[in-house]
Amino acid sequence: MTKSVLCLRPEADFARVGVAPPSALSIRYMTPADPQLAAAIKTADAIVMPAIGPKLAPALFEGSAVKLVQVTGAGIDRLDLTAMQQIGIPVANVPGGSNNAVAEYCVATALDLLRRLSWSSAEVKRGNYIAFRQHLMAGNLPGLDGLTVGVVGLGTIGMVVAAAFTERGSRVVYYDPQPPKQDVARDAGWTSLPLDALLAAADVVTLHVPLLPATTGLIGAAQLARMKKTAILINAARGGIVDEAALVASLMSGHLGGAAVDVYPIEPPPADNPLLQISGEASQRLLLTPHIAGVTRQSAATLFRVSWANIERTLLNGEKPLHICV
Repeated sequence: MTKSVLCLRPEADFARVGVAPPSALSIRYMTPADPQLAAAIKTADAIVMPAIGPKLAPALFEGSAVKLVQVTGAGIDRLDLTAMQQIGIPVANVPGGSNNAVAEYCVATALDLLRRLSWSSAEVKRGNYIAFRQHLMAGNLPGLDGLTVGVVGLGTIGMVVAAAFTERGSRVVYYDPQPPKQDVARDAGWTSLPLDALLAAADVVTLHVPLLPATTGLIGAAQLARMKKTAILINAARGGIVDEAALVASLMSGHLGGAAVDVYPIEPPPADNPLLQISGEASQRLLLTPHIAGVTRQSAATLFRVSWANIERTLLNGEKPLHICV
């Protein structure tokens, strides 16, 4: 009997990067908003779903034929993992598939904000070439060489980000109560610091922790106050880790040098999100992107290939899936 897969990504996503699902599978493409979703889940042998999107209630999977939920990314917060474990359905992700893309994003946004590149573009377009160039020259703006970069969360992504900054001459310090590869960090010359000490020392702080009760609001007003006045904050992890109202207040007061935000507690962010209310000069020191830090053609192709290979391994070859989260 042909195995059936319910895919919650558009078929065009795979075609765009040249990844074809296994031909031996019967694949049905659907959106989470489809009124037939619940019925489709009940009869599917596996689910393929993106890491970003609305949460899926555990009740959708109860009594279903699903043998594997495959997330085409690292994040698994769309699912209640405890409930999925109780139901008996394994959930797998693709750890590390977007590492290089995220590292590129962090380096690029750090440089954009440190050197005021986007701000410069806006000023030149306004006809303010001479005055703003003088402003930049007087600011004695730094590049990354010799700066201290603080990596909060030295997991799979954090380590690649740390390496990317190291390659550009930065000194890396990190905060992680349980770094998975302390020997690698030691050999790379990275220094472990308590969070408060890291925030005080770093010229760039980049966040790479999952959204958990312990990390919700991890960076609030008190933590931002400990950072250097010229420091840059990058959040390409999850919305909710940074107190957005406190971040806006810090930028508006001139305390923080700049921030890049790629993730939000609600996506897309509603009109009353504090980050969308920022104004004046502070708005030029805030770079907002639509949750695309890990999205490149290359990273998407990797994520999709690994995801379909895991589905094939499980449904067609009868093997235990890889990268099981629960």
